Amino acid sequence: MNVSTAPTASSAQHASATKRAQKARPPFAARQVLRLLQGLGHGNLTLHTPDGEQLHFGPRDAPGAVLRLHDWRVFAAVLKSGDVGFGEAYMAGEWSSPDLPALLRLLMANREQLERAVYGSWWGSLLHRVRHALNRNSREGSRRNIEAHYDLGNDFYRLWLDETMNYSSAWFDGDLQQPLDQAQRAKLGRALDACGLRPGQRVLEIGCGWGAVAEAAAQRGLELTGVTLSTEQLAFAQARLARQGLDGLAKLRLQDYRDVPESGFDAVVSIEMFEAVGQAYWPQFFRGVHAKLKAGGRACVQSITLRDELFERYAGGTDFIQQYVFPGGMLPSPTAFREQAAQAGLRVVDEMAFGPDYAETLRRWRAAFLAQEEAVRRQGYDDRFLRLWDFYLAYCEAAFESGNTDVMQFTLQRD
Repeated sequence: MNVSTAPTASSAQHASATKRAQKARPPFAARQVLRLLQGLGHGNLTLHTPDGEQLHFGPRDAPGAVLRLHDWRVFAAVLKSGDVGFGEAYMAGEWSSPDLPALLRLLMANREQLERAVYGSWWGSLLHRVRHALNRNSREGSRRNIEAHYDLGNDFYRLWLDETMNYSSAWFDGDLQQPLDQAQRAKLGRALDACGLRPGQRVLEIGCGWGAVAEAAAQRGLELTGVTLSTEQLAFAQARLARQGLDGLAKLRLQDYRDVPESGFDAVVSIEMFEAVGQAYWPQFFRGVHAKLKAGGRACVQSITLRDELFERYAGGTDFIQQYVFPGGMLPSPTAFREQAAQAGLRVVDEMAFGPDYAETLRRWRAAFLAQEEAVRRQGYDDRFLRLWDFYLAYCEAAFESGNTDVMQFTLQRD
C-alpha cells in the first residue's frame, strides 16, 4: 500500500468523529422542522430518526402518535411542498407510522404551530398550484378528471366498498355500530325524503355513480334521470338497474350536467359530486339546478365542506387530494355554498352536518382496502399505488375526525 494513502490513527479518529457529528446533526431542513415540532401544542409525537434515535415532542401524558422516518429528505420535501410533499414521501416509502390516521390527526391539531410545514413554501408549491389550475373542470377537463379517478375500474372499488357501492359518506344517525350498508341506505333515504317526493314524480340526479340513488328512487316509484361522466360507473349502474327490472323507471346516460336538455323536474339530487365542479363553475352549477327545477321544487346536495376560517388559504393553494386523487376538485365552505346557492335563486331550507359519520365510513373503507392488498396487487397495482390510497383514506379520516372538514346535506328550494 502506498504510504501516502494509508490511513493513520489520527485520520481514523477524525473519520469516526465526523460520522458521530453527522449522526448528531441532521440536515438543515430537518433541523428547521425539528424546531417547529418543539412548539407542539396538542398531543405528543415520538419520532424515530434514520439514525436510530427516538425524539419526543409534546407532553408525554397527552394522546400520542409515532412517525418512523426512513430518510431525512422527507423534511426537505415538507418544507418545499407542505402536505403534498409529505404525501409524496409516504408514497415513496420514506416514512411510515403504526397508526397513520392518529399521526395525521396530531399534525392537523397542530396546524398553526406547523403552518410552514403544512403549506410549504410559495415557490416550492408553485408547480403544484399550476398543475391544479390546469385541471379546470371545463366539459373536456371534467371528463378527463373524472376518468382519472373513477375509471380505475369497477372491480377495484368493489373490493372494498360495501354491497351498496356507495362512494360517499354513510349516515349512522347516532349509531356508529350499525352495518355500513344499512347506514348507506339511510343516507340515500334521507336525501330523497328531504325533497318531499311522491311516487311518479321526476328526479334529476347529477353524478349518478354506481346507481345507488337511482335504485333507491326507482324502488320508491320515482322517475329518475341520472347523468355521469364515468363510462365504468355507467355500465355498472345500468346493469344493476336492469337486473332488478328498474331500468324502466331510472334512465342513466353519459352526459355532462351542463348539457341536460330536460327541465321541470320535481327534485334534483346530487351526492358528493359538487366537490368535482370546481370553484369557477359553482355559479353555473347552481344556475343549472335552478333551471332544471320547477317552481317549488327541491334539491338535496350532499357535499364535503371545509371550515369557513380555513377556506381562503385553501382556495389559494392546492393539497394532496387535489394533486393525486381528485384533479380539479374543490371543497366549498358552508358559507360559500349558501352564498352561491342564494345568488342563483335557491333558498337553503334545511341542512345537516354529519362529519363524524364520514370519519367512521373512512375507517371502514381503509380497513377493507388494506385487507384486500393482495387482490389489489393482482389487478396490477404496485406499492406506490397502495401507499397513495392508504395515505388518502387516512388523510380524509383524520380531517373529518379533527373537524377540519365536514359533510353536509343541503336542501335547497326554488321559490
